Amino acid sequence: MVEHAAEPAWVEVEQYLTDVVVGPDPAHQRALESAVQAGMPPIEVAPTAGKLLKLLVQLSGARRILEIGTLAGFSSIWMAQGLPDDGRLVTCEYLRKHADVARANVDAAGVGHKVEIRVGAALDTLPTLAAEESFDFVFIDADKENDANYLDWAIRLGHPGTVIVMDNVIWDGAILEPERDEVNAPGIIRALDMLGQDPRLDSTAIQTVGSKGWDGFALARVR
Repeated sequence: MVEHAAEPAWVEVEQYLTDVVVGPDPAHQRALESAVQAGMPPIEVAPTAGKLLKLLVQLSGARRILEIGTLAGFSSIWMAQGLPDDGRLVTCEYLRKHADVARANVDAAGVGHKVEIRVGAALDTLPTLAAEESFDFVFIDADKENDANYLDWAIRLGHPGTVIVMDNVIWDGAILEPERDEVNAPGIIRALDMLGQDPRLDSTAIQTVGSKGWDGFALARVR
């Protein structure tokens, strides 16, 4: 398995940018602390990435967001804060105990009225959304084995112009050495191939460093 080690300087710079540029509010800190208290793995996005998601939601004019992978609701809060008051975020979480923590966090952040948490395997939940209004923005941050499946559903549940963000696409460089993580790396590679080859998408990918180690995200637009 890949170890996502972070250089001290990466963490220091990220903290500096968080403090000086991003300025998280108490609701974000509460979500982080609740995740630790609940014994969740520290795999939520960094505050700098959370703010990026919020800005992308606002820049795209999104009113309906789909999130795949909720955890404690940290990224959910950021994105919901970017929605208009009558906007809607549907987030899929596999574990009930995580969903309960996230519910408390989005409510405490004052965005609970915008957020619906659906519990269960996302590949079971996503087909049930097909009869609903399409999504303007999709954030994928769940089990990497199913990244390509999630990406396909993001396209199907979206519309021309829908923005898709997929996290963890570099995976400490394991996309070049998939034998280092035979569980996650192949799924990420399949998704990257799809991002580059699927005629329904126009895509790019950005590598990053920070408290989460060497990683990155993909950004796509449905044609």
